Amino acid sequence: MGDFLILLHSISTDLSKEDLDHLKFLCCGIISKRKLENVKSGTDLFSILLEQQEISNGKVEFLLKMLKSLKRGDLVERLERFVENGPDDAAELPEPQEREQLKTAFLVISENVARNWKMLMRRLGVSEARLEGIMVAYPNNLQEQIIQGLRVWQKSQGKNAKVLHLLQALQDCQMKLVAELVEAKLSSPQV
Repeated sequence: MGDFLILLHSISTDLSKEDLDHLKFLCCGIISKRKLENVKSGTDLFSILLEQQEISNGKVEFLLKMLKSLKRGDLVERLERFVENGPDDAAELPEPQEREQLKTAFLVISENVARNWKMLMRRLGVSEARLEGIMVAYPNNLQEQIIQGLRVWQKSQGKNAKVLHLLQALQDCQMKLVAELVEAKLSSPQV
């Protein structure tokens, strides 16, 4: 339960006042008006939901619906990642140098791949459902959609996520110029 509480605290710190007001509204039928009036933070709200057993480590559907209604894709992804991978999936991450290279490659790809980004993601094995979720979470930000798609791919690959695989997928999708830009950026000395 401790890891779930840490997750809730993390989500709480990222909620704006407006987000909190929306969440309180969504809880009107579940939490009494008097209790809602005393809610001043996300942790206050989550404490009541935990107490009333509306959410728990194994019961996150209600919380997920609320975060989706806020259109906070970042928080939805954080919760989904926790549910999918558990609290500590650091052992599945690529090595630090590879992570830095992937981060650089993600940035170059997001800046240079346009509307055909879904073709690249499909080539990398990202499911249609995940692509649809990304588009819903970030409807007006193509660059963020690409970054999130690449993160989903990286997460699915764990330690096997390599820049080499990205370069091959770019080549396979006839995005040779982008592959060359990634290689050039990675081979240039860091400023």
